[in-house]
Amino acid sequence: MPVLKKIALTVTSAAFLSGFVLTPAVAADKDKSDDKQPKPPGVMSSLGGERLSMSGSQVNLGPGVPVLPKGLTGRSWIVADAENGDVLAAHNSHWRLPPASTLKMLFADTVLPALQPTQTHKVTESELAGVGEGSSLVGIKEDHTYTVHDLWLGVFLRSGNDAVHVLSEMYGGIPQTVAAMQKHAEELQALDTVVVSPDGYDAPRQVSSAYDLTLIARSGLQKKDFREYAATASADFPGEKKKGKKRDSFEIQNTNRLITGDIGVDPYKGIAGVKNGYTTHAGNTFTGVAERNGKVLLVTVMNPSAEESHAVYKEAAKLLDWGFAASGKVTPVGELVPPKSVDTGTGTSTGGKGAAPAAGADQGTGGQAEAAHASAASKGSSGVGVALAIIGGLLVVVAAAVFLVNRRWPLAGLGGRSAPETKDTGEAADPEEAAEPAASVGESAGKPADKG
Repeated sequence: MPVLKKIALTVTSAAFLSGFVLTPAVAADKDKSDDKQPKPPGVMSSLGGERLSMSGSQVNLGPGVPVLPKGLTGRSWIVADAENGDVLAAHNSHWRLPPASTLKMLFADTVLPALQPTQTHKVTESELAGVGEGSSLVGIKEDHTYTVHDLWLGVFLRSGNDAVHVLSEMYGGIPQTVAAMQKHAEELQALDTVVVSPDGYDAPRQVSSAYDLTLIARSGLQKKDFREYAATASADFPGEKKKGKKRDSFEIQNTNRLITGDIGVDPYKGIAGVKNGYTTHAGNTFTGVAERNGKVLLVTVMNPSAEESHAVYKEAAKLLDWGFAASGKVTPVGELVPPKSVDTGTGTSTGGKGAAPAAGADQGTGGQAEAAHASAASKGSSGVGVALAIIGGLLVVVAAAVFLVNRRWPLAGLGGRSAPETKDTGEAADPEEAAEPAASVGESAGKPADKG
């Protein structure tokens, strides 16, 4: 018995000591793993408020304010009121990160006013030659004719880089389009953004931020056609024209899973767009807008954990739920600033630490001429958008319900852009190696889901 007791004491002592000896070693390994994760810069822009320049989550908790959702892994995110611009909560919102296809929002906000939806264009081989390897494609064919409306459906629903390149050529070429996007970003005060490719395809120095992408989405939502394209769940897209036969079409679906749903992701009640993205370097990115009970919120999530399927949509949905619950109770930590050219009459300062164009931005080079953009919203005091409801898993427009966006600054203060007369074929950005798969439809079968 004494021998057995001695053995038992030895085992117990070893187990007890392991709590002191082994645990620190495990903790050290964990610390080393954490050290490998990218960290936000020590100094970020304070545009929109000093709290937004700070790293980590920024929120004013108080009586009646719900705590932030648990398990958020996004490197950067923001929740804001789309109408008054209040930033309800943020996390590293000025961290300059690769944007992936969310940059297509800036492309659309820049180019949409210049091209008429009924305008037609016959696609050439050279226009498709510069599309990056592995890009998401809607299935555009050379020597086939498409309307501008068709091409925008390809951009918004299938995130088609082929559609972006064709529209860029119609606008005046890739270099001109990139320059115009950069100039427009600076007008919107999206100063963290550097544009290198119009489609968001991975390219050296190309960055944006959760704050900027939210500003860009807010501007795009001022445009009726932008809102309609972003909210469309599915559409017919022109297929291949075979000699002697009527041209076929095939269905394309929106890759925004909060609109169409997917395994493990339910369509979000009240969702009304905007854009998702994925590239190797950016990870998953998403900006969304939703409306509930007359309240309209914008959310952007950048590069959440890749370990959970559809994490970017799940985290965006959690943040929207929190935003709707916190709205009217939480004190904002900042604001979405208006465009530079808009006089709000409030004397709001838009300067601050880091409030300058991101390094690499090509200021004033090759920008397109500004022109007044006729818009239905210019007849009123604010932009009007559609409210959306989910019925049987499908997104439908509720004609009787509308929401107002940007009451603080009317659309009439925004300038449009005119198409340049010259044309030039641009080069593709650096190719990349992986894409997030999605169900293929029609002639887009076998193509990656959202590459860029």
